[in-house]
Amino acid sequence: MSGSVSTESSRSLASPLTHFDERGASRMVDVTAKPITLRMARAAGCLRMAPETLRVILDRRAAKGDVLEVARLAGILAAKRTDELIPLCHSLGLEAVELSFHPCDDQRLRIEARVTTQGRTGVEMEALTAVSIAALTVYDMVKAIDRSLVIESIRLEEKTGGRSGRFLHPEAQSHPSDGIDTNPDS
Repeated sequence: MSGSVSTESSRSLASPLTHFDERGASRMVDVTAKPITLRMARAAGCLRMAPETLRVILDRRAAKGDVLEVARLAGILAAKRTDELIPLCHSLGLEAVELSFHPCDDQRLRIEARVTTQGRTGVEMEALTAVSIAALTVYDMVKAIDRSLVIESIRLEEKTGGRSGRFLHPEAQSHPSDGIDTNPDS
């Protein structure tokens, strides 16, 4: 096939998925006519690791440096460059990107990203990308002491703005339980 989708497949893809045209071809959604509104997305994920690994991270004793601050910067940078990583994402001028880290217990670290902008399209992908890259950065920085670290449960927790309004994941946490926010600005 020369990059086209069969007629039967294109009919099922064309209506619910906006990144495909009526023939099933990929496209960037035209948001020209959409109003500019305040958009916010919050995503989260979890890292599961050996208890000693989490202690090393929280005590800032990793050989490569402050794991959480490097991961925070990586997540912010990733959010700003999401359009370069995800082919059909729009380029957005982000107003704010915040990442926080919270130990859930002695083996799990929760990463949360909150992204905002004034725009014609949402920032869900930017928040999800920030969490993903921050998690990968943590893995990279501690893999020498814990290669069994697992990245899990990355998901959109909440989004606001735009025509569809507010979305809140049924299992979303508004605040991490029994955790300490390692963001010095909060």
